[in-house]
Amino acid sequence: MTSHGRPGTYVLGVDSGGSGLRVALGTAGSDAPLATVACGGPVRTGPRGIDAAHLLDQVLPAVRGLLDAHGPGGRITAAAVGAAGMATLGDELRAELPGALADALGVRRIALAADAVTAYAGAVGQRPGAVVAAGTGLIALGTDLAQWRRADGWGHLLGDSGGGAWIGRAGLDAAMRAYDGRRGGSPALLARLETVFGPPRELPGLLYPRADRPALLASFAPEVAACADRDPVAEGILRAAAAHIAEAAAAVCPEAEADREACEVALTGGLFRMGEPLLAPLREELARLLPRARAVPGSGDPLIGALRIAQALDTGELRLPHHPTLLCVPASGPRP
Repeated sequence: MTSHGRPGTYVLGVDSGGSGLRVALGTAGSDAPLATVACGGPVRTGPRGIDAAHLLDQVLPAVRGLLDAHGPGGRITAAAVGAAGMATLGDELRAELPGALADALGVRRIALAADAVTAYAGAVGQRPGAVVAAGTGLIALGTDLAQWRRADGWGHLLGDSGGGAWIGRAGLDAAMRAYDGRRGGSPALLARLETVFGPPRELPGLLYPRADRPALLASFAPEVAACADRDPVAEGILRAAAAHIAEAAAAVCPEAEADREACEVALTGGLFRMGEPLLAPLREELARLLPRARAVPGSGDPLIGALRIAQALDTGELRLPHHPTLLCVPASGPRP
């Protein structure tokens, strides 16, 4: 199968995240990718933000390999690149990628999206609704198809409230309180800290020099969930996280008109694999704040979302709202 039935024409989806970069080759006629490839580690950031050259160094060989595997003469008719940090660190990508992809692959229809947008497209599609994408961090995004609403996604120092790093830090705080003999401590979480990281007094030296502090904090979040059924402090942390997540969803969920279906809130990302210790209080908070909303598990990931955006771009049916930093569809062509 080929895009629009034209021999050898394909669409391209790219997902650049905190753990690495993935590429998918697909067609306009099928939601499933023809082939995917993982390209290794995450794309670097520099003084100008996300490093466009480093992204291209990974993407272009992968795309050429995928095209070669599907026969000679294949070409890309539309591409969507989703990247973590696109909204705040994507100036270089927006300046460089359209011309570079046109030069290298001959592609003229290009969309550049924040990873929250590709997560939305993967989970909700092109319908009004909201998505909460939660892993190490947390961001909520919603649209009525006229404009985007965003909440949080400000990083572990300024926000990401209720995300993995937030939960992990709260759990470690409770453990250290127990170690010190301060009020609000959790002996159960202290025992898990000692098992996972070693002596508590050595934790600052392990944590503070690390460039991947958010990921290290988030690695303790499953320990909090594992203690929640027997430890009231751990249970309270997850209840507080659920409240933060529901507040973010409520901030972005489009208001449903009386004759329309309730807002669909998709939950996507690794954080929700914690299961009932987090999901049970989250359902309660969503019912309280968004009584007409319907929470659903995300039906796709950001790579599938990028592919869906490319497919819609290829057929002229992209209904998600354009935005200067969240979903940019520049006029593209070969660079002079």
